[in-house]
Amino acid sequence: MNFDENEPQSVREERFAAERAEAREARAARKAASLDLWGAHVGAVIVTVAVVLLSWYGKLVALGIVSGVFLLWFAAALAWAYADGDHGRHALQRAYNITFGWGNGV
Repeated sequence: MNFDENEPQSVREERFAAERAEAREARAARKAASLDLWGAHVGAVIVTVAVVLLSWYGKLVALGIVSGVFLLWFAAALAWAYADGDHGRHALQRAYNITFGWGNGV
């Protein structure tokens, strides 16, 4: 949003309406697009293996820290997706993809 102090109010309102319409279209396109969850599945498997190994070797403090970090990360991602207008299954998928999607880089 760029502001021009000398711009008439009517022009400013038209520009703001166009920007809001673009944002709505982008949000609708993002909601309609299917999510590729392959990388998120890989990331979740890696975290699960790490958590199982930590519990197997009795590293309970490290287990709590790793589990807590991913739990908070997922909760924050779910809150962000919900605040962005997603609800239900799509919000959960987006939060899952945000939390574990780094598995694409492995």
